[in-house]
Amino acid sequence: MLQGAQVVLRPGQPADLDALEVIFATPEVARWWHGYDRARIERAALEGDDPDETVYVIEVDGQVAGIVQSHEDPSPDYRSAGIDIALGPAWHGTGVGLDAIRTLARHLINDHGHHRLTIDPAMANERAIAAYTKVGFRPVGVVRDHERAADGTWHDGLLMDLLAGELR
Repeated sequence: MLQGAQVVLRPGQPADLDALEVIFATPEVARWWHGYDRARIERAALEGDDPDETVYVIEVDGQVAGIVQSHEDPSPDYRSAGIDIALGPAWHGTGVGLDAIRTLARHLINDHGHHRLTIDPAMANERAIAAYTKVGFRPVGVVRDHERAADGTWHDGLLMDLLAGELR
């Protein structure tokens, strides 16, 4: 469990599934995280799809607000981690997302020894890009046709990174 200023980041529990299913079904979240039905949420948030990935439920005042996850590259010559977040619309613009990202970033830097973190929002996700910039992430470049949308079309992503000393 990780404690932030507003959030608690903790492992997912079966009791979280109903709230997460509602969050992933909202248009604001489903636009960027399409295809997350209950079974996929359970695999991702409770069981873990990848041994190098860690998923935390974001809790605010006892309520499930979303998930934040990291994917670590443990190889000595490339030691770094990537972050991703899905936050329910009720918490957009409240600072909860910033706190969740900062809390996980501090953990990855201070406790796991990563010197660089990456995040790769869709180019069209201006709200996310603004939030990541506030935390200290900087644009690195455009990843063309990075992800497929629900309608089957490909969309560009923005690769952003943050060095350990740049965390705000």
